[in-house]
Amino acid sequence: MNTKVFTLSLALAVFAARARAADTSSLKENVFATVPLGVQLSIKMIGPYTQDADLQIICLFKHKNSGDTYQGAAKATDEHLNGLLSGLRNRGEFAGELGETILFTPPKDSIPAKRFMIIGLGDEKNLSLDSLRVVGRIAARESVRLKARHVAWAPVIRDEGNSTIEVGAGDRTFAEQFLSAYDTEKRLQAQELEPKFSIESLTIEAGPAYFDSAVKQVGEGIDSISAELGQRDTTPYCSAAK
Repeated sequence: MNTKVFTLSLALAVFAARARAADTSSLKENVFATVPLGVQLSIKMIGPYTQDADLQIICLFKHKNSGDTYQGAAKATDEHLNGLLSGLRNRGEFAGELGETILFTPPKDSIPAKRFMIIGLGDEKNLSLDSLRVVGRIAARESVRLKARHVAWAPVIRDEGNSTIEVGAGDRTFAEQFLSAYDTEKRLQAQELEPKFSIESLTIEAGPAYFDSAVKQVGEGIDSISAELGQRDTTPYCSAAK
């Protein structure tokens, strides 16, 4: 290779690496001081197509024959996944019923997450905080089942054109139910009713306009659910064998 060409290629590679490092260092993140059940929770201003995680989770509404809405992070994620999200929905192979899940390994060199899960939100007109309660419980149980130590979640509800739920309130609801379901998993483990496994971190991804509200409300939710879990019945689930 020509020396000048090699030098230019090396310079461009270094520049690109520095640019990526600068992008990463400028990301805004709030890591909560309280670590309930050993899970480090954080709110991070990042998209689901950028976050490194063992399991990346998003939510999608039930597919509409008239066409699904993709904006912002939802659109960018589908593009980074080479149209996988829209392909599954348009073919009717992921309907998006409330609580329906689909899991896949992202295409090579597409996004950092090792595995990707979609959880259905059901019909858009029926969206409520109860929908996100279901999603939070499923997310925790699936994370344990899949042995995902580092989990990330983005609701992408706003990016599907829906503003029914205030983003911070939705994030709080998800986090509370995630921790509630995970507490049950840990109790089952303690009673030798399930293999031992621990989730180490949960990153909730939020856009710039919703970051502060998410930090405030998820923080309040952590305190609230921690107090509630402390009042749970501690007797074994199963009666003693006779």
